[in-house]
Amino acid sequence: MSTARENYLAAKQRFAETFQRHLENGVEFLSDNVYIDPEVIIAPGATILPGCILRGATVIEAGCVIGPNTLLENTTVGAGTTVNASQCYDSVLGPNNKIGPFTHVRAGTRTGEGVHLGAYVETKNADFAQGNTVSHLTYIGDATVGKYCNFGCGTVTCNYDGEGKYHTTIGDYAFIGCNTNLVAPVRVGDHAYTAAGSTVSKDVPDGALGIERGKQTFLPGWGEKKLAKYIAKKQKLEADKAAKTGKD
Repeated sequence: MSTARENYLAAKQRFAETFQRHLENGVEFLSDNVYIDPEVIIAPGATILPGCILRGATVIEAGCVIGPNTLLENTTVGAGTTVNASQCYDSVLGPNNKIGPFTHVRAGTRTGEGVHLGAYVETKNADFAQGNTVSHLTYIGDATVGKYCNFGCGTVTCNYDGEGKYHTTIGDYAFIGCNTNLVAPVRVGDHAYTAAGSTVSKDVPDGALGIERGKQTFLPGWGEKKLAKYIAKKQKLEADKAAKTGKD
């Protein structure tokens, strides 16, 4: 039976051969601090930065920049796409995408040309047409998204009710406002808009504004009373700091 050391040395040899093959084929590396499975395909002219792990049936096309610190598993990356400090599994990323940093691309994600998935965005079983922008702090799962949509920070597709998964459909040129909850199954039409802070559980027609908010009210003096102890504590800290500064 092979020992752990023997397994390690064998894996190291396989990696050395794989790394050398890609290097001779015109793949750009800044360091050998990467791991690449033998079956991974990388086109000449792609750049692999330090800290990357490339596994399984991964295909990286020409002009891509992968990393630093990126994991790709069974994922195809289209020409000219950058994937920065992110993890992608069983997905197809189109050409000229910008992915990351800290994006989690889960199984079944497909993106068209020129899509941006930014910081702390998570996707799963989602199909994005060209030109979509999902900049940060958003979850898009079990969804079909038309072209050139914009997602505000905090958008969530509410796709799971504890028993089943449900689909969200978003038309072309839609604008999804910050902190929108899309309660599937639901459709947002072409050229439609959702107002920030809305929980959308009914279809939004083409060209319409979907808005769902409680009526804002005011309770005079409530904040002053609630915050009295907090404010006193902070004012004491300010006074103590000022007194200490005066002595110095």
